Amino acid sequence: MRTVVIFVLLGAILGAVAASLIVPPTLSWYNEAGFLSQPGSGQGQVQALVNIPQVIRYTTSRLLKAQAIGAGLGAFTFLILGSYSASRSRKRKTPAPSPAPASRPPA
Repeated sequence: MRTVVIFVLLGAILGAVAASLIVPPTLSWYNEAGFLSQPGSGQGQVQALVNIPQVIRYTTSRLLKAQAIGAGLGAFTFLILGSYSASRSRKRKTPAPSPAPASRPPA
């Protein structure tokens, strides 16, 4: 049981870390204004009016949701791996037959 709990906690941490690494670039790509401000497009610069507090709330809420989802998926995945690992170690630990008592030669 202890092995399974360790696996689940490790999976939750790794899932949250993976989401922390994957989600910020994804959010910036998804919310990108496009290539209108690139040189050579003939359109000049694009200016956007944004409500900074709203953008911060949106970004942090998406990041926290993604971390929770990543932690849940990691915990579930590692729950399966931990259960499999624990069942394999239980099968491997079969009790060894006790050695036969040594017989003494007659005196």
